[in-house]
Amino acid sequence: MRARRVISVVGCHAEGEIGDVIVGGVLPPAGATLYEQMECMRREHDHVRRMLLCEPRGSVARHVNLLVPAVNRDCQIGAIIMEPTEYVPSSGSNLICITTVLLETGIIAMQEPETTVRIEVPGGPILARATCRGGKCLSVEIENVPAFVDRLDAPLDVDGVGTISVDVAYGGMFYAIVDGTTLGFRVVADEARELAILGERIRKAAREQLDVVHPGNPAIRGVSIVQINRPFEGVGAVTTNTCIVAPGRSDRSPTGTGTAARMAVLRARGLMQVGDEMIHASLIGSTFRGRILGDIEVGGRAAIRPSITGRAWITGFHQYLLDAEDPYPEGYVLNDTWGVSGLTGQ
Repeated sequence: MRARRVISVVGCHAEGEIGDVIVGGVLPPAGATLYEQMECMRREHDHVRRMLLCEPRGSVARHVNLLVPAVNRDCQIGAIIMEPTEYVPSSGSNLICITTVLLETGIIAMQEPETTVRIEVPGGPILARATCRGGKCLSVEIENVPAFVDRLDAPLDVDGVGTISVDVAYGGMFYAIVDGTTLGFRVVADEARELAILGERIRKAAREQLDVVHPGNPAIRGVSIVQINRPFEGVGAVTTNTCIVAPGRSDRSPTGTGTAARMAVLRARGLMQVGDEMIHASLIGSTFRGRILGDIEVGGRAAIRPSITGRAWITGFHQYLLDAEDPYPEGYVLNDTWGVSGLTGQ
């Protein structure tokens, strides 16, 4: 065996969603900001994402995160988040994984009973508070980037479905949010395949029909993800949702940025106030606790400061090799397993 490349990865999942962390073998990309570094990664080094996410080394049900030096002096470390079809500004489940890996492997010293870590992602600086005991992160609270509503009750023509109503909100990426019960779904695990197909149809329609742009960074635009939920059960109660991650599969976790986006919608509708908490559940029954920390403005728009609390577990330590004669250096995908669209990019 002649290895052209060796990449060291710590395996981790947050409430069921895989968010592995690259700890060696990949140099930081060029760029004066984390967002520029993310774009450089996408343009010039996307073979790393494809190698680790595509078969035969990866799968559609996985994300990988690259640790890089922070540009913001107030942050201790930076991270670039790589998903099956895109690079995203922020991700709650991935940040919970990143924080857990940083502390439980000693990259950043753990302090008990609480360790605070400032992490820079392309969407901005993040404050993570980890509750720690006996060398373990028992839970991680992420103060995420500001979340805001782009539009409410937007009509959307969806192939094979007809005209539906969606809310569009930003919680670290743009979401199209729809009440699945109005479309005949219970939003339960045995509907996962049908929900994935529906979510991809909604995402495709939203990207074509709704031009959404972040007021603070016009490069962040377009609906990335679709949240299909049950009606809000009330403050402090458990409400089920599923977020359909492109190219078409349910997030195994309740989705951190999705919880933030939904809280922005609920705040705009007067159903949540500052200090209120909601519990989002996933199709596998795992939960995140979302809380509105305060109101804020983003580009003149009303927004909230959201926090997301969840748990993560390290699953293993891996070294991925690329043999010099391997015919699939960037992997491959087939749409029997790779979502419903079989795409590796937006």
